[in-house]
Amino acid sequence: MRTLPYGKFYFNTIVYTMLTTIGQIVFCSMAGYAFARIDFKGKNFIFVLILSVLMVPGQIFLIPQFMIMKKLGLLNSITALVLPGLFSAYGTFLMRQFYMGIPKELEEAARLDGCNHFTIFWKIMTPLVKPGIAALAITACLYCWNSLMWPLIVNTSIDKMTLSAGLSTLSGQHGTNFPVAMAGTVLAVWPMIVLFAIFQKHFVEGMASTGSKG
Repeated sequence: MRTLPYGKFYFNTIVYTMLTTIGQIVFCSMAGYAFARIDFKGKNFIFVLILSVLMVPGQIFLIPQFMIMKKLGLLNSITALVLPGLFSAYGTFLMRQFYMGIPKELEEAARLDGCNHFTIFWKIMTPLVKPGIAALAITACLYCWNSLMWPLIVNTSIDKMTLSAGLSTLSGQHGTNFPVAMAGTVLAVWPMIVLFAIFQKHFVEGMASTGSKG
């Protein structure tokens, strides 16, 4: 604790992980429902464009994202960490698969009762895709908690660093403080182990159901 501000690292990482995970659940669920249940012009073309993002290495987006954050004056802030990760192409694909697996009869019955798209999405469809939401939440949590490159680039202030970025500062050109690095690594790993142990059933169920219908 005297070598590095682990408390601050934990706080930044928790805020970054929670906000990004909540954002992905909200936006990816809405996008997945739209692509699965709503007919609009160019739907398949737009969905293919979104999936094409998965074919491109994420490192390609680092420089454009950094320049955008710089022009917005958001460098060295939690906002700069969160904004680029609020939407996920993988999360959209995942949620679309779950929404497509729900029988159309439920949607038709809701329409006969006078429900609009938002009511169907929020009160009927979303409660039925809880395994998918759990799988997306765990995946997003793991990605954010272990993310290194983006937090290291966008935040250079020690007070705004996450755990992974802060621990990387222990490795220098002329040596590495291995005892402190190992202790910090243990502190960084155990929350994700506990999270996976608690939600393992939901995660496995969600991932197993991903490709049930396409």
